[in-house]
Formats: sequence, C-alpha cells, structure tokens
Amino acid sequence: MKDYKKKAVILLLAVLVSVTGCGPQDGGYKRTKIVLTTGFGKDEVFRIDETSCTLPEIMVYLTNTKNQYEQALGSQIWQTSYNGETLESNIKETVLARLARIKAMNLLAQEYGITLSDAERDNAGSAAQMYYESLNEREQELLKADEKLLCKMYEEYALAGKVYQYLIADINPEISDDEARTITVQHILIKTYSLNEQGERVPYSEEGRKEAYSRADEALRKARDGEEFMGLIAEYSEDNNPSYSFGKGTMEPAFEEAAFNLGTDEVSGIVESEHGYHIIKCISTFDRDETDRNKVKIVEQRRKEVFNEEYSGFVGGLTRNLNQKLWDSVGFLEDDMVTTSSFFEIYKKVFSE
Repeated sequence: MKDYKKKAVILLLAVLVSVTGCGPQDGGYKRTKIVLTTGFGKDEVFRIDETSCTLPEIMVYLTNTKNQYEQALGSQIWQTSYNGETLESNIKETVLARLARIKAMNLLAQEYGITLSDAERDNAGSAAQMYYESLNEREQELLKADEKLLCKMYEEYALAGKVYQYLIADINPEISDDEARTITVQHILIKTYSLNEQGERVPYSEEGRKEAYSRADEALRKARDGEEFMGLIAEYSEDNNPSYSFGKGTMEPAFEEAAFNLGTDEVSGIVESEHGYHIIKCISTFDRDETDRNKVKIVEQRRKEVFNEEYSGFVGGLTRNLNQKLWDSVGFLEDDMVTTSSFFEIYKKVFSE
C-alpha cells in the first residue's frame, strides 16, 4: 500500500505539471536541419532553434513548483521515491519539458504571426514588477532573475497560451446529451484467467473456462429469478468494483455495447470480454450530472488532440540541444529564506483582470 501511495504521488505531480505537444504533420513547415552545437552561452540550459532557456528561468519555475507542492503536501514529500526515481528528479524533468514547450510554442507563434497586444505586454510588465517586488533579498540573489527577465518570461507564457487558444478556436464546444450520455451499471465478473507470480495473466484452460461460464450461468439464473443483485455480486463477482459510471468509448466494446442497450433495472445475458464473463444490471440510463461532466471531458480531449497534432509536427522539425553538464548540476534551492511560490498565481491574477 505504501508503494502504491508513492506511485500515486509521483503520477499526481506528473499530471499537475504535465506537458502536451502539438503541430501539423510534415506538410506546411520547413524541416529544420540538425546542426552540431559549437558551445552554449553563459547559464544557457537548452536551445531550440534560435531561442534558448537560461538557468534563472529554470530556477524560477523549479523553485515556485517546489514550494507550491511543499505548501500543499509538506516538505517530507521529497523523501518519497518510486522505482529509484525521486520526486525532485520527476519535478525537475517536467519543469524542463514545460519550459521547452513554451519556447517551442513561441516559435510556432512566429509561424502563425501571433503576437501579444500592447495591453498584454503591459500586463506582463505589471506581473513582472509584482513578482519581483514579492521576492526577498535572498530570493533575488539566488534566483538571479531581474525584472526584465521576468517580464520576458511572462510574455512568453502569455504568448504560448495565446497560441493554444488559436489552435483550438474551431473546436465546437456543443456536445449532445446522447454523445456524452453517462450510464451507471452494476456487474458480476467471473474471470477467465489467473495471475502468475510476476502478476502476468495466465488464461484458463478450456475446462477452466467451462467452469467459469457455468458459474456465470448460475448467477444469471438467480438474477432472473429475482434474487437481489448486490447479494449476487458479493457471492460471485471477482471484481473489486461492483458498479461503474461511464460514457461511450471508455469501456471494452462488448461490455459497453451490452450496457448501453439495457433499460433501467434490466439485466443482460452473459457478456464475454478479455477479463471474463460479465452479467450487467443497468442502474441508470442517464445521469445528468455525470453527463454534463463528460461533455467537459469530451471537449477538452478534442482540444488536446487538435493541439497535439499541430504541435508535434512542428516541434519535430526543430533543432534541440541540451547543455547536459549544466542541467545535471541543477537542483532545488535548499534555503529557508526561499519560499516564493506566487509566479503563476500572479500571472493568473494580472491577466484575468
């Protein structure tokens, strides 16, 4: 259970600062030639074509991210590791990827002719001033990011967001109830496989499958005779989850098709999937709240797909170089005076006004 919690925390952190990619396929953009790097500038961590990222930029993102998580989860969180990977290492890599995405999206902005308005540039300047003034002397000394650099960072952050909005502008946010319909079912699962010592599936023999089907048939007959379904789940089911709420396209096709063809309180026949034999009872053919939430998920998924398609093709043609020696030396600032965590909150505040 402890290992599971460690893994969950790592996945949570990865999701919260995850990076997506996008760009048209090979058509439409010139493919950038890969060239050997003759040398990096002072404090230059990486270079993507003609744009680069410096150590102070990395440290602003890394330090703010670190302190945000410490405030939410406590400083002991960094003692957690999973499969030899520390959370510090995980955060460091996701910050690198996040900044690389922002730099690449600023290059993409040039391709589309997207720029910031005067008002947006003023907002970036205001945000930079506000953030810089929030830093104490020790933070200013260690981060080495002056107001001019912070203004540039806010401008690039804003422009990346503007590119994203441009790319997803044509996505229709209207999703019908039928497309997003979410149902709730209960089910009994009789498995047709076992697990070996390595946790790998071992399919049942033909005789074992017949025995599993016989148990499923017995449970189905009891269900159709009117026995309480939850009681049958407790007696027969080998799934830890007695019920599921889901929309179209999220479950195994055979299970999903059978479930969506049921009326309320109706029980299916025996449905076979890769997991085994199922008996499904429909609890609700339409959940208003879950359906509305599913509409939001569908729209967001479509936006990600469009964005990823655009971005990945573009970024694949860029020259990318990492200053490995400098990058390997990067780590958290371990100083009690360094508590800054408001870089992103200030952006949201200033740009939403």
